[in-house]
Amino acid sequence: MGTQHTYRVIVRGVWDGLTDEARARLLAEVDAHGLTEMRFTPEGSLSYDRALKRFTYRFVVLSDAEDGEEMAVALAEDRAETALKALGCGHRDLRSTATDMDAMKINRKTR
Repeated sequence: MGTQHTYRVIVRGVWDGLTDEARARLLAEVDAHGLTEMRFTPEGSLSYDRALKRFTYRFVVLSDAEDGEEMAVALAEDRAETALKALGCGHRDLRSTATDMDAMKINRKTR
């Protein structure tokens, strides 16, 4: 096993084929999934609005640095699909972006 890196992954998608029950459940919980509740967590942070058109998941993924961002994205998308399936919510058009937090350069202001 190589060096582990921490990735922040954003998974975006579109709700698809929501049942009336799923739609009602999502709308009942919409305030708990707004912009102010967005966090990067291992289990994922789901956000969406009342329109129920699109959603975003934010994940923290630990993965081997050798596997790169592609593996982190694959792991996050799998987690998102599993969570959405457990919620009984259909989706489509997943697309993701990942940032390697261990490789990120921080520019500090000098005085």
